[in-house]
Amino acid sequence: MLPALLLAGSLHAASPEPQRADTDWILARLAQPAPMRTSFVELRGSKLLKKPLRLQGEYQRPDEATLVREVTAPYQEKTTIRAGEVEIARANKPPRRFSLARVPELAGLQASFGALLSGNRQLLEQHYQLDTQGTRQRWTMTLLPRDAAMARQLQAITLYGRGAELRCIETQPARGETQRTLLAGAARAAAGINAAGTLATLCYGDSKSQ
Repeated sequence: MLPALLLAGSLHAASPEPQRADTDWILARLAQPAPMRTSFVELRGSKLLKKPLRLQGEYQRPDEATLVREVTAPYQEKTTIRAGEVEIARANKPPRRFSLARVPELAGLQASFGALLSGNRQLLEQHYQLDTQGTRQRWTMTLLPRDAAMARQLQAITLYGRGAELRCIETQPARGETQRTLLAGAARAAAGINAAGTLATLCYGDSKSQ
């Protein structure tokens, strides 16, 4: 009995402690050179809607300077951000084009995605203050906008991840409902799910059964 207890104790003592996540470690694992694409599921709440609107589609980065957000359901819409301009195209309608300077939140979106996917901490910190928490198995990174114009529209962006996988982006506007965008494995797990609570659970990194 005593040797067994001693062995159990030594195995317990040898169990490694979870390593803390830090910003550089996370950025190194999220970096993906263009071209890249990832599916998303997004839940948008509004006081004007009886229930949150569930969108699904794909983020694309065909080159280092371009970000595309394509909604495929419940409607079709393609937003392309490139060279300081935004183009929004919807089925059976002429595309709308305007300067990125008119929508600082979209400028911040392009900058944050570009910096995340290139692993560029310096570029990210030009636009946001960063606060990283958690372990390498489950971590969060909160982005607080530095620009006053952006801060009037956006309170914070929180990234939720597991290891090298960015699972969810939670956007908290200065006014209005929190918006959650599930990515990669979390988006695939959300197939056919409309319940806000279940989607939030997936966003925070838990399985559907928890």
